[in-house]
Formats: sequence, structure tokens, C-alpha cells
Amino acid sequence: MEFRIFGRTGLRLSILGFGCGAVGGLMVRGDAADQERTVARAIAAGVNYFDTAVLYGEGESEKNLGRVLQKLKPPNVVVGTKVRLTPGDLGRIGDAITMSLEGSLSRLKLDRVDILHLHNPITGEGGGSALSVRQVLGEVVPAFERLRQQGKIRFLGLTALGETAALHEVIGARVFDSAQVIYNMLNPSAADALPPNYPAQDYGRLFDATHAAGVGVVGIRVLAGGALSGSAERHPIAGPAPEPIGSAMSYEADIGRARRLMPLVEEGFATSLTEAATRFALSHSAMGTILVGMATPQQFEDALAAVEKGPLPQAALDRLVALRQAFSGEAR
Repeated sequence: MEFRIFGRTGLRLSILGFGCGAVGGLMVRGDAADQERTVARAIAAGVNYFDTAVLYGEGESEKNLGRVLQKLKPPNVVVGTKVRLTPGDLGRIGDAITMSLEGSLSRLKLDRVDILHLHNPITGEGGGSALSVRQVLGEVVPAFERLRQQGKIRFLGLTALGETAALHEVIGARVFDSAQVIYNMLNPSAADALPPNYPAQDYGRLFDATHAAGVGVVGIRVLAGGALSGSAERHPIAGPAPEPIGSAMSYEADIGRARRLMPLVEEGFATSLTEAATRFALSHSAMGTILVGMATPQQFEDALAAVEKGPLPQAALDRLVALRQAFSGEAR
């Protein structure tokens, strides 16, 4: 297993992280024995970052991860969870964050988590489920810092969803240690400029900002919620097809574009689209760890096998750029 230094934190994270989300569903709706077996297998393979959230199964993911880690007692694993504020929390942001974390720690059976990520989108002015830059820097960060001083979290994180300019501003403030960033074969804009009129959100080379600020990057949506399998079929315990984030406006459109990347497989660069997508995500040096959600133990094995093959070769990356050019000008 390859390990990378995670921003300025000093953490050495496995390039493959363990996603405990609801889209794959293993740690939310999976069989308890499968959960334990897969986590144990991951630890044996060198995986040391486990990522969960209150939102995943309304606490079920945290509860299941806590139960398994309590039983296995692995040394030196890094656990990240998240807090998502509701519109009703906005008059009491500090208290709401503290209450959320206390619940997470109880379910995880931990005294402290390594990283607490803000799970809300961030926009210039806020509204709806989004928080404004002012709310994040003026209220969320001080609440996170208090929890750090109390020894309940080690590092401050955010999920880089929302408006591109707002994300750049918050990361540029250099108060967060970790950012969960969307980066996949359909939307590489965290790393590279998009072609004109490309049907995706342009994250404006966000990796340049994270690098300058010393922020570690957790790669998320590396399979575009499953669309980069090229198949609409979903495992029985997987979540329903998720809303695309940062790419097309519909999951079906993402699947359609994913299938147009099949020459990567046909020309021998990878054995499947999911392998290509996994290896693409770790091809960039900004990536600290990537999260791949799973429904079954076999899907973990597939992700591990892909990671062990290493980054895609430059010829594959060049081919991918050429294939994506055809998406320019299409409706998002």
C-alpha cells in the first residue's frame, strides 16, 4: 500500500481510504459479518483512513464502524467524520456542532476523531443547506477550534461542495487542514482547466489552492457515485442512484458519458472502467487518499486490486483528455 503525507498535518494516509457512505451501503445496510470481515481485510492490506458521517444512515455508519473498530482494536487508524448543519441550527452553530460531534463520538466509541469535516456546501451568501463564507470562517471554524482545544478532534476539515469562488476563499484562509474534493474522469477540474463549454462545474484548479494552503486532499466521488462503472445496475444494499455532484445534471447522463470512455478499456489501459477511474484518481500528486464506496467485500477487493496497479500511465491520461474533448458544448 502506498502512503502519502496528508497536507501539513503530518499524517501518513493510505492512498486507498475506506468510504463508509450510504451510496455503496456496506457500512450502513450491510451484514455485520461482512462489515467486520471487510474492515479487517482493509486494515491487513494497509488501509488506515476510515471516513464516515452522521448523515450516512442517520448514524448507522458511525455505529457500525465503531462496533467493528472496538472489536478489532487496530493500532494507528485515522477516523474522519462529518457534521451537517440544518437551517434550524444557524442561530446556534457552535452548540449544534458540539452536539453533533458528541453523538458521533458516542456511536464511534471514541474519545476523539482525527478529522471533523463540515458537510454543508459553501457559497458566497449561504441559504438553504449551504453556509456562507462568513458563517464558515466566523462561526464554524471557532467552534471546531474549541473542540480541538478540548482534545475531541485533531484536525479541521471541509467538504469542498458549493460555489467555486467560495471554496477557494475558504481554503485560502488557511484554517482548514483537510478538504474532501471531487475529482474523477468526468470532472478533472480540481487539477486541470476544462475545455470550453464543458458540461460540469469548474472547480478552478482547486488543487493549486489546497497545495498553497498545505491542506490535505481526500478524493471523493472518484466513481461519480457509481456512474463510472458504466452500468446503471446497483447492488441491492447500495443506495439509490445519487444526484450527480459537479458533473452532469442527471445520473443517466453521467453513465452515458462514462460509457464513452470505454476506449480506455478496449485499448488495454485498464480491465474495467471502475479500475480506470480508481487509478485516475490517485494519478495526481495532490491526492492524499481516495474514498471508494462499496456494497460488498468483493468491491473492496476490486478497489484494492486497482490501487495496487498504481496510477494510470501518461498515455492513458492523454487518451482520456482526447475522449473528453467530445463532451464540450453538450448540455450539462
